[in-house]
Amino acid sequence: MPRIPRAISRISRARSVDLALVVFAAGLSVALAATGSNPLLMFPRMTVGTVVLDPVEHLVASATGSGWLRMYGPGALTGVCAALALGWRRRFPVAVAVLTLVLGLLSPAVTVSAMVALFTVAALRPQRVTARVAAAAALPVPLTMLFGAMPSTGFSVLGILLIAWTLVALAVGWGLFVRSRRMLVGTLTERAWRAEEDAARRALEAQARVREDIAREMHDVLAHRLSLLSVHAGALEFNTSAHPADVGQVAGVIRDNAHQALEDLRTVIGVLRAPAPAGGAAPGEAGAADGRPGPAAPEAPQPVLGDLDRLARESRAAGMRLRLELDVEDPDAVPALAGRTVYRIVQEALTNARKHAPDADVRVEVSGEPGGGVDVIVRNPVPATPARTAARAPAIPGSGQGLIGLAERTSLAGGQLRHGPTGGDYLVHAWLPWAA
Repeated sequence: MPRIPRAISRISRARSVDLALVVFAAGLSVALAATGSNPLLMFPRMTVGTVVLDPVEHLVASATGSGWLRMYGPGALTGVCAALALGWRRRFPVAVAVLTLVLGLLSPAVTVSAMVALFTVAALRPQRVTARVAAAAALPVPLTMLFGAMPSTGFSVLGILLIAWTLVALAVGWGLFVRSRRMLVGTLTERAWRAEEDAARRALEAQARVREDIAREMHDVLAHRLSLLSVHAGALEFNTSAHPADVGQVAGVIRDNAHQALEDLRTVIGVLRAPAPAGGAAPGEAGAADGRPGPAAPEAPQPVLGDLDRLARESRAAGMRLRLELDVEDPDAVPALAGRTVYRIVQEALTNARKHAPDADVRVEVSGEPGGGVDVIVRNPVPATPARTAARAPAIPGSGQGLIGLAERTSLAGGQLRHGPTGGDYLVHAWLPWAA
């Protein structure tokens, strides 16, 4: 929308310039007609002009006793007609230029209008067309020399030729300069628009990546916590005759997991609410109000490979029969990205096992060494019957995006992930790089 007013403004400005040029050229044409022969012209008056206009001048002189027609003659009228033609120079630049060149054969007063027309052709038309029109504009003086009708001006023939060609070169050169400058400005403007569009696109892509990362993190963290809550709450609902001490213990586990889930949710929401710096950084990279780097939003410590023991204890406390085999000499030596990815893979696999095979034995194997990478295998038997019966709590709902998110996370870490049933078990197998 902002381009429309600018376009209207350019059209109004162009019309004002054209009107001023018409008035200016008409005034100079009348003045040149009054001075008679002048060497500083593109069109010395040729024989054809004398033959055509002299009878008209005598006719005007006998028909009018006085007035500007008698004073200036038909030459001024020819110049004014050429000036009026400049009103169409933008729509028909070549036609207007040819018209002024033809009228220039009749009267040298058309010089100013012809120069404006040549300038317009050079500014608006391709160089090939400009060269042809410029060559036509350079012909009147040589033709005058050929017919031997050069006026007596006190200048040599060569001097008059140089003056006429210089005027043609000035008009064409200035038009070419304006054309090249206009093309340069257009190119720079287009580049600026493209850069602005690219910056906006990159900002949107960065926001989308941040949202995907946050959504993946929320799924990995909250799905695990909420599945634990669902398992414990389902146990309370199913075992209504449990001992009060057992009920209190389960309620305490539910309370602790609920608090931890709320803490994780608070951390993620804090990242979302963190003010973004002026540079357009992603959420969680806050900056000061004056654009200088500021303190980042507080984030919870990210899990590492050594946190698998705690994850296994939480799952066992929820009633899962879990066997963890960690065959890594120094878990702290595993790169942070690989360790965090391994933790999320195991966490999601355990969450899925609780949803789809709550009574199955789950086996987690993690092994690796520098230079060989880290292997993660999580397997559990595929249940022969549905995971839940009518007498028990309904199945835990899921988004169906957990394994897809794991595949993306593993790929970003430079690893590979495959999953699916194999030999009566459901297998999740991942490999992650570990540089030597």
